[in-house]
Amino acid sequence: MILDREEKVTIVLQENTSLNAFIANFKESYPKIKNDNIILNLFSFSKLTSGDVLEFLELSDTHRKSKKSFVLVTDKVSYDEVPDSICVVPTIQEARDIIEMEEIERELDL
Repeated sequence: MILDREEKVTIVLQENTSLNAFIANFKESYPKIKNDNIILNLFSFSKLTSGDVLEFLELSDTHRKSKKSFVLVTDKVSYDEVPDSICVVPTIQEARDIIEMEEIERELDL
């Protein structure tokens, strides 16, 4: 698992593994990054379905409750194919933009 940290954002990716192994590795690494905004880069998975993305829903809900962003990046699944409660975008830049907007919204709510 590769963790790329930049300020308060951690980009998580892993190459050459199954989705189940990726999720298990992510859960193991989560305590180290739970205070960061998280971008999960899923580009290494050539086949990904909306059902696969929903495997991250519980993790996403838990992380968002702590007032942090959780964004999945893949071009295999459209945001229209998953519930609004999970954030899916096609590029890393869009993930960064989402986090920036959510940070502003959180600051304004204070």
